[in-house]
Amino acid sequence: MAEVLHQQGHGHDDHHHDDTDITVFGFWTYLMSDLVLFGTLFIAYIVLHTHVPAGTPSPSELFGESLSYVLIETFALLISSVTFGFAVLARHKNNANGVITWLIITFLFGATFIGMELNEFHHLVMAGHGPTHSAFLSAFFTLVGTHGIHVTSGLVWMIVLIFQIKKNGLTLPNTRRLACLSLFWHFLDIVWICVFSVVYLMGAIS
Repeated sequence: MAEVLHQQGHGHDDHHHDDTDITVFGFWTYLMSDLVLFGTLFIAYIVLHTHVPAGTPSPSELFGESLSYVLIETFALLISSVTFGFAVLARHKNNANGVITWLIITFLFGATFIGMELNEFHHLVMAGHGPTHSAFLSAFFTLVGTHGIHVTSGLVWMIVLIFQIKKNGLTLPNTRRLACLSLFWHFLDIVWICVFSVVYLMGAIS
């Protein structure tokens, strides 16, 4: 009887393990589709960033003076990736309070990034450099704005996950959600490094 129960318990663990693998694999598939989306937006930006009509600022004019501001914004997002790593480490130690604490810190850095990005957009629009003024600006707002929407979605997901862990602890579903959110957050950091390099850094020195 004990052997039968052991086999049943082992089969139950295998079932949960399979569910986790399927969930993470499915999320990787989603990230690959998101990669195609961002790849398309990058191509559109590269093609259109030189389409600047007379009287409209070029990338070098827009980003030359604001590069230090965007660099601070970039550091905020990169630090949030590090703090998320600490949340994952706390999960491995089965420390629910540690996970929650590091997720809150990650949220604050992510919210700082979004706040700075919204301030940048507001400044550009108020200066008359909105997305409708040139093909370059349309491509810029679309690419950077799409990334910002993804980060905002990650922040909402983070809040929900914090409450789920606080209520139910580090259950298997919450652990899966944390793993998927970790993949999503690090993916967005990698995309932003590309945005910073292609849009801001190359734009400032062009």
